[in-house]
Amino acid sequence: MTALFSPHDATAPARTALFLSGTGSNAEAILRYESEGKRAFRTTLLVTDAPDASRAEVLAEKYDLPLFGLDIKKFYLEHGESSIRLDSEHRRAVRDLWSDEIFRVLLHQKIELVLLAGFVPLTNIAEKLPALNVHPADLTQYGPDGRRLLAGLHYRPVETALLSGHKTLRSSVIQVQPYRSDADIDAGPVLGVSAPLPVDLGGATVEELQKIFSARTPGKSGDKLRELAAAHVERLKTNGDHIVFPQATEDFARGAFATHNGQLYYYGKNVAVVEYTASGAVPREK
Repeated sequence: MTALFSPHDATAPARTALFLSGTGSNAEAILRYESEGKRAFRTTLLVTDAPDASRAEVLAEKYDLPLFGLDIKKFYLEHGESSIRLDSEHRRAVRDLWSDEIFRVLLHQKIELVLLAGFVPLTNIAEKLPALNVHPADLTQYGPDGRRLLAGLHYRPVETALLSGHKTLRSSVIQVQPYRSDADIDAGPVLGVSAPLPVDLGGATVEELQKIFSARTPGKSGDKLRELAAAHVERLKTNGDHIVFPQATEDFARGAFATHNGQLYYYGKNVAVVEYTASGAVPREK
């Protein structure tokens, strides 16, 4: 059995870097959780790719934490690229350079664990340090092709769930895998999911949403489907992300998760996943 995380010092909290890009609500949920009791991890550094657009500076001051900001858009411009997309070999190479700059700071700060709390850019930090990410969908669901049905970036996972007629939504916490192709997105082990959140289409039907999606033109998505997806993402933050992410991180930092022959183990017991609610963890058997 292979532990997914082994604390360097079982007597001290794992030194953790908290990554954020925007409002920082997931990051602040982690920080509040830490402040409520003795934890197996401790945030010692905030990292942001958007120093001028995120709440990273506000949170750093509020929680008295050091902040490292490396503006990804400016970094790309400095390397001759006007877009931060990963659609060319050079742009992917620039992303690796950007990630390496961040890693040097993490190494200097003796970071042991990375938490991607609303951090937008794909990064290969997970090649060098264990990292967790919270995702606005249930990644334990698979499509006919054997791939995760609700993987993807931004609003895509929730939109896919709404278009598929799902009655409930969940947030998932995964161990991040290094990114080399689209197949690597959200491909890591699913450690925890939140309790189900009922879907509310506000009077719309699935068929109406499917027609809206079919009529979309590239680059334009300011429609009813996007509006509903955005509303559900916000509801998931409060009722999903903010509950599952802190608790799953605590268990991960305690060394609770392991794998063997592709199977997930939680405190030595083979499980499908762990459901985290406001009352605590509920292992779901296979």
